[in-house]
Amino acid sequence: MSRIESTFAALREQNKTGLVTFITAGDPGPEMTVPLMHALVAGGADVLELGVPFSDPMAEGPVIQRACERALKFGIGLNDVLDYVREFRKTNADTPVVLMGYANPIERIGPDNFIRSAKEAGADGAIVVDYPPEECEAFAEAMRANGLDLIFLLAPTSTQERIRQVARYGSGFSYYVSLKGVTGAGSIDTDDVARRVAAIREHVSLPIGVGFGIRDAETAKAVAAVADAVVIGSRIIQELENTPKEDGPEAVRAFCANIRAALDSQ
Repeated sequence: MSRIESTFAALREQNKTGLVTFITAGDPGPEMTVPLMHALVAGGADVLELGVPFSDPMAEGPVIQRACERALKFGIGLNDVLDYVREFRKTNADTPVVLMGYANPIERIGPDNFIRSAKEAGADGAIVVDYPPEECEAFAEAMRANGLDLIFLLAPTSTQERIRQVARYGSGFSYYVSLKGVTGAGSIDTDDVARRVAAIREHVSLPIGVGFGIRDAETAKAVAAVADAVVIGSRIIQELENTPKEDGPEAVRAFCANIRAALDSQ
């Protein structure tokens, strides 16, 4: 089993909902990334999504766009992100780390080089926003052959055929985008999420994480009633934006601990 598979298996055994957290690598400063990763785990995160800064993050709202811009000003690229994973792995061998980003940096170094480098660094999988499942068979197979999971996004507009494609090529978990829009764009309709997730489960046997609009403990708890994991990103980055840099790790730890407590109280 991959680290992601074993994490979700353990959550099922404990009857717990997973907490998946996102930060952009290099934001608010290069020296902060690894301490923030450890702080998220200390706050109760089960899976870490580590964003690869990109100049044109088409799925991201203004909050994560700003995070990418800040990281890019420091010159943070894919190799730096992999270095953060290596550093994190020196003291954490268990928490899955998923690289989240776009196709361009992968295509630039080549998919095979990306897979080899990601595995060597200690990453567990990737979400590549602009790699559609219909065009990813070879990449998905190469990822799986190297013990890495390729995680796909599903949206309210996803057709049954797209859902079946994700079921065919995805691994680790599936990420349901609860909003018709970019990250952090609005509020979740939890009744609609329940209906959509139920429809996805007719085709997808993987755990389902729900994100793109979970901003507080109340919403997280409501989504947890129908999802295997809740995914939070923009709200964590806002916490960092509103906190002095040196206090960032404690701020995100406390925020995650509040979400974790809500998830565990259902």
